[in-house]
Amino acid sequence: MQNEIASRPPHRIEIPQLPFSPKAAIELLKSLIKQQMEMVDKQHICLIGSSLGAYYATWLAHTYDLKAVLINPAVHPYISLEKYLGENRNYHSGETFTFHPHHVKELKHYDIDIIQKPERFLVMLQTADEVLDYRHAVEKFPHSPLILQQGGSHGFDDFDKMIPTVLEFAGIIDE
Repeated sequence: MQNEIASRPPHRIEIPQLPFSPKAAIELLKSLIKQQMEMVDKQHICLIGSSLGAYYATWLAHTYDLKAVLINPAVHPYISLEKYLGENRNYHSGETFTFHPHHVKELKHYDIDIIQKPERFLVMLQTADEVLDYRHAVEKFPHSPLILQQGGSHGFDDFDKMIPTVLEFAGIIDE
């Protein structure tokens, strides 16, 4: 997707490495959004997040009135991540970190009970997600545009085939 966006100036993509602390992750993302909002109108900003990143994108899109593409989103991570209290290892970087009870409270703080402007959220789900139950997202976003694919995985199999749909929703291309 980076190449797709890069080939369409003046559009750009930011893919920050997020800290494990929910509060620190949100603060970093808020600063990036504020920087972008100084350069472009917010209608030209679209957040894309997967799993926990989609949970953050939900809160940020709601807070800043932005569009967001949510890929196999975590809906209640403050519940599902409690089992990871203690020392953990980042799957991608190998970095170890300690997940504390206050991190669970931070996650709960970013929960959005009622989705305002559901049309601003494109929800992409695969039914065979081995980590999250896709039905929770269907319940959370009942009035949002929804792509529900049978099978797949938490990593959203064949995502590359969805790039034109994502770019269209983001307003980068017209289908």
